[in-house]
Amino acid sequence: AICGHGCKYGECVGPNKCKCFPGFTGKKCNQDLNECGLKPRPCEHRCMNTHGNYKCYCPNGYMLMPDGSCASSRTCAMVNCQYGCEEVNGEVHCLCPSGGLQLGPNGRTCIDIDECSTGKAACSYNRRCINTFGSYYCKCRLGYELKYIRGHYDCVDVNECVTDTHRCSPHADCLNTEGAFKCKCKQGYRGSGFDCA
Repeated sequence: AICGHGCKYGECVGPNKCKCFPGFTGKKCNQDLNECGLKPRPCEHRCMNTHGNYKCYCPNGYMLMPDGSCASSRTCAMVNCQYGCEEVNGEVHCLCPSGGLQLGPNGRTCIDIDECSTGKAACSYNRRCINTFGSYYCKCRLGYELKYIRGHYDCVDVNECVTDTHRCSPHADCLNTEGAFKCKCKQGYRGSGFDCA
């Protein structure tokens, strides 16, 4: 089977037909599926959509049980957690529904962890990190574009000299480099390459 457009989060099962991995949708399997909007809803209580997945959590006054259900807890109600809580050995701890969130100084609300600035993100050299609430994603750096090559998506160098997106002087030669380009004045001209006289 050949899928000319590629299957970003899925596999090619027929001519231009993708079978998406769980949590993804679309003709190219490149869109996140909002499981919280499905019927029946996957959570009997509160639901938070994440990239390719979802998290269930409890409303105030309830705590998340090991089987994923919510049980009433007067102690949880007294702590007033933002996303529900758990009770361990008689002690109440507030919970955050994602690994990209952490408990704030008040111990009740969840604050975002910026994976991009803390170095927890794993993006390749040709991608830059974009922080989101509770997570992050990797986007192509400037000078690179997302293309489907040899069975998967990758960020490849944009040849600004071919695409004519350089700003070289008409009296300069454009030289493509990895992620960028250079301008060199032609013989008989001097200057920065952007301006040649």
